[in-house]
Amino acid sequence: MGFNCGIVGLPNVGKSTLFNALTATQAAQAANYPFCTIEPNVGRVAVPDPRLDKLAAIAGSAKIINTQLEFVDIAGLVKGASRGEGLGNQFLGNIREVDAIVHVLRCFEDGDVTHVSGKVDPVSDAEVVETELMLADMDSLEKRLPNLEKKAKGGDKESGAEVPVVKKALDALRDGKPAREAKLTDDERAIFARLQLITAKPMMYVLNVEESSAATGNEHSARAEAFATSRGMPSVVISAAIEAEVAQLPAEDQSDYLSSLGLAETGLARVVRAGYALLDLVTFFTVGPKEARAWTVRREATAPQAAGVIHTDFEKGFIRAETIAFDDYVTLNGESGARDAGKLRLEGKEYAVKDGDVFHFRFNV
Repeated sequence: MGFNCGIVGLPNVGKSTLFNALTATQAAQAANYPFCTIEPNVGRVAVPDPRLDKLAAIAGSAKIINTQLEFVDIAGLVKGASRGEGLGNQFLGNIREVDAIVHVLRCFEDGDVTHVSGKVDPVSDAEVVETELMLADMDSLEKRLPNLEKKAKGGDKESGAEVPVVKKALDALRDGKPAREAKLTDDERAIFARLQLITAKPMMYVLNVEESSAATGNEHSARAEAFATSRGMPSVVISAAIEAEVAQLPAEDQSDYLSSLGLAETGLARVVRAGYALLDLVTFFTVGPKEARAWTVRREATAPQAAGVIHTDFEKGFIRAETIAFDDYVTLNGESGARDAGKLRLEGKEYAVKDGDVFHFRFNV
């Protein structure tokens, strides 16, 4: 099961630098001119989780495999993208395919790096991008609505149910609000999800500051953080330049380098965790002598669905899940201790996965 976050923003805000650091590669060309990223670049990154190391140590696992997120570096958007300006049509097509949006805002001054509007103003930048996304969604719905209404009048029940949802989304967009703020009933949310609107996707802000402000942020990032908070969205302050440098260092040298800058961990670790939370994901584990592995499912996924992430046969032939909570596994020193203490549970098909569950699936195909 794949989950991905699209990295978006105006040109020259640090998207490709961030992507390169995230994936520790130079797969995306980072250059000081608009549209240096012509095709979306895709990279998978490990989600930091210290629980996995503890489980592996207890079980004596030979290998540790983290769960991963996919990040997509998408070409820079400019004002007018909803009308096809710049690489607008390509940008909008690529962004519709991701599960969540990581919006990078430039919060640093640098005369050597051109800003498309001539000045650094992260709140204005955010509004430009989001206006283009709202206009694109509005255009999509306005083109779709007449045909839906025609079908609804002809007695098509599915179209009849979709029309009021489209109208509510349009009301929000015409009021200058993203589609996610449309007032919907519980029954309408499933229909709304099928509309695949860009501004319905969960979004977070990455506030890219200069190296000297990586630990504390700056005036620009403070304004951007307040803007994000007012929108009810998470934000993470990083210096993409520092992250790019750290990504090139040997692992044993990274901690000392970060400490010298007053940082406890990489900003990328916080970005990845925030993206994981943004998608409303939880982690479960499988542990054994060969490997300790983290897996990803949506919150409230059932035990069979979790089993299916490992292999489709596990879901098809699911019998039960032998389940140990992470804290119990650690406190009782592994599976045998948890079993002896009565902390190993047998869960059936209706069980909703809890974050940190350690599973052993029983199945029959």
